[in-house]
Amino acid sequence: MSAKARKLFDALDLNGDGVLTRAEVISALRSKGPTLAATGDLPFWGVSDADTSSALFDRANLDGDGVLTFEEFEREVDRRFGW
Repeated sequence: MSAKARKLFDALDLNGDGVLTRAEVISALRSKGPTLAATGDLPFWGVSDADTSSALFDRANLDGDGVLTFEEFEREVDRRFGW
C-alpha cells in the first residue's frame, strides 16, 4: 500500500465513507489541492480543473460503479504520479 495514496485518499474522502465519488474528487481537489501540493502530498501538476479531475476519476473507476475504492484510487495515482 502506498502511504501517499492513502493520505491523499483520506483527504479527498470528504464524508469519510471509505469511497470517493466524482463530486468529492472534483470538490476536494479544488478546495484542498493547493494545500496538499504545498505539503508534498500531491504533485503541483496534479492540482487541476474539474474536467481533468473528472477524467482521472473515469480512468480509476475500472468497474464503472460510480465510486472509487481505495484500491482503484491507489492503482491510478501510483501509476499517474509515480509513487
